[in-house]
Amino acid sequence: MPFSNPIILYDGVCGLCNRFVRLVLKHDRKDYFRFAALQSHFAHEVLQRHEVDPNVLDTVYLVLNHGRPAEQLLSRNDAVASVLTELGALWRLWAKLLDFLPRRVRYWQYDLLARNRYRFFGKYDSCPLPDSKDRYKFLDIAPADNPRASQ
Repeated sequence: MPFSNPIILYDGVCGLCNRFVRLVLKHDRKDYFRFAALQSHFAHEVLQRHEVDPNVLDTVYLVLNHGRPAEQLLSRNDAVASVLTELGALWRLWAKLLDFLPRRVRYWQYDLLARNRYRFFGKYDSCPLPDSKDRYKFLDIAPADNPRASQ
């Protein structure tokens, strides 16, 4: 079975989430990550499989081993720290700082930011489309708009 890239599920209309996606695109030199908006059918199916309410859009998720028996879903700081760890030394340091605090404190901080994300970082009317060079990395874009989606 071919390698399964980790998939970041993010709120497609959230300004903070879209900045995070752009950061990952910029620093993902290994072309490791794939993406899908939480508002997509793709994300809906993944979240339901993990018994997570797909209508709750206030966190970021990382899907590991997508479509395999060992599929795993990380959320909140755990997802962010896992992504940052793969982006290189400087980002790995940020991930370790996130992990330094107890999980209860990290989740409280994350939830506080998530509740206020639109106010602090803005909200799009619809999910922004990625640049054409990165479009194949977005699993929720129609194949006609995404010629390399099957990669």
